[in-house]
Amino acid sequence: MAGEIFSEFGKVSLCPGRSMTAENLKGVDLLLVRSITQVNETLLKGSQVKFVGTATIGTDHIDRGYLEQNQIGFSNAPGCNADAVVDYVLSAIFYMAEQQDFDPADRTYGIIGVGNVGGRLQRRLENCGFKVLLNDPPRAETESGFVSLETIINEADFICAHTPLTKTGDHPTYHLLSDKQLRALKENTILLNAGRGPVIDNQALLQIGKERADLSFVLDVWEHEPSVSKDLADRCSLISPHIAGYSLDGKVRGTFMLYQAFCDFVGIKPEKHLTDFLPAAEVSEIQQAGLSTLDLINTVYDPLIDDQLLRNSLQLNSDEQKTAFDQLRKSYRLRRELASLTVAEAKHPKLLSGIGFQLAENYELP
Repeated sequence: MAGEIFSEFGKVSLCPGRSMTAENLKGVDLLLVRSITQVNETLLKGSQVKFVGTATIGTDHIDRGYLEQNQIGFSNAPGCNADAVVDYVLSAIFYMAEQQDFDPADRTYGIIGVGNVGGRLQRRLENCGFKVLLNDPPRAETESGFVSLETIINEADFICAHTPLTKTGDHPTYHLLSDKQLRALKENTILLNAGRGPVIDNQALLQIGKERADLSFVLDVWEHEPSVSKDLADRCSLISPHIAGYSLDGKVRGTFMLYQAFCDFVGIKPEKHLTDFLPAAEVSEIQQAGLSTLDLINTVYDPLIDDQLLRNSLQLNSDEQKTAFDQLRKSYRLRRELASLTVAEAKHPKLLSGIGFQLAENYELP
């Protein structure tokens, strides 16, 4: 995709992100990465790179200070895959509801980190009519409507972590959920992390998981990626290899945002459009008929596919498992977002619209 979008600027070469070295950047003017590539002085010193773009929301893998000191242009892609991550969370909610036989509307949802992803998750859950609690200390300093982390832990039935990874400042998120917080989770809590792995102390999570059978875990991110603890994975209800945001829509949107930023950097008008690179969905409309809400979600995204692929890879030895983790991400299947599907004859239009589907009929939604 990067090759197609950036081809007008010159030759585009592809390189494995985790093993990229300074040698790979000889003669390179523009560097595009994702979250697994550490972009710093070691990588860039001596290169002619003039612009760095990361097709991700987070920037903890980028040495922004070094870029500024060396007048290297930079852009990330905030919000590019936020809807895909929200799709992932909603698929997990309805999967867990079916597995544990509860009505999602009867649960209280706690969102830790209310940025691009958390904010969109909040809106969709509330549009479904669900009760939501929000925790975001930096925003709480100037805005209302937020609760403490303690309140989330004490009152939420389904907790979702969507924070960046920070180790300094007034509100560091490294091991934000560690032994003390995890032990205080209310009975039967479901804990999901689709933000950054080290936000949850994985060793503490495993230990508490052994002690408390009532807790359920859904992990898309891991503290020591690409290494994944098989013991922790075995304790989880759903797992995946850091692909919550890996929709085709999100990837194209992220790369296109970098294209726009680079055009602005070099002072030219973008000639391409996002829609030029998004194909029609394989299934664009479906009648609900006898299908459940989970059936409709699975038509677009079935989380059990990613779950099984990652579990299979954990049977390999350590080095092979780490390679397989990266390969699962690199060769990720074509996946669209829930908004690409239109539902006809919807049984619960407000719920389905809230989740993110399009509706074929002109329902009067409250």
